[in-house]
Amino acid sequence: MAVIIPAAGSGTRLGGHRKQFRDLGGKPVIVQTLLAFERHPEIHQIIVVAPESAAKPLSHEFRQVGISKLERVVPGGSTRQESVLAGIEALPPLVELVLVHDAVRPFVRQSQITAVIEAVKRTGAAAPAIEVVDTLRRASGGVFGETVDRSGLFRMQTPQGFSRELLTRAHTQESDLRDATDDVGLVQRLGESVALVAGSSDNIKITTPDDWERATGFWPTWESVLSREGIETVGGQA
Repeated sequence: MAVIIPAAGSGTRLGGHRKQFRDLGGKPVIVQTLLAFERHPEIHQIIVVAPESAAKPLSHEFRQVGISKLERVVPGGSTRQESVLAGIEALPPLVELVLVHDAVRPFVRQSQITAVIEAVKRTGAAAPAIEVVDTLRRASGGVFGETVDRSGLFRMQTPQGFSRELLTRAHTQESDLRDATDDVGLVQRLGESVALVAGSSDNIKITTPDDWERATGFWPTWESVLSREGIETVGGQA
């Protein structure tokens, strides 16, 4: 089982700073994310897709901080889909099942990774999600419009898991992939089903300044979560 971590984003919604490289709990966000998969016993290879200019120094840095499962750091493309495909092409030949996880989701629990892996083994495709509970309305011109029925609506999360064969087909299909925002959407275009795994409200994606504020405020609580999972933290660093 391998995981692909797309990390080539520009961070435009966080003021142009690449959020995956900002410090969180004494380490870059992406390192905290990588450590979650480094710790998991069923993950054997980690592929990171990074900005082209950073690929070589990041490979050295990740190994220096103890990411022993790092297989490769490869240059990404101009879109998320191009970056994930670059990660797929870098997978070792014998890998049959693959997770794809956002570099800016460092608060992923070991139990969440396990749940997705188990579902992928059963079904060939699975992803975590959280049911929408807020009231949803459309708006235009600064004025609210109709209410959107939220029944059956879910907020998608990662890691999303697939058989290698299915993920490869999804990323090499001939249809226009530019409007797809995750791998589940690409797989569904092939007419394939994806199993739903219960997500976690902790597993936030750090995208906006508000997300960053929430992440830094949540870090002390996250240290307690790691401690309960038997993961030692030293000096506030996990």
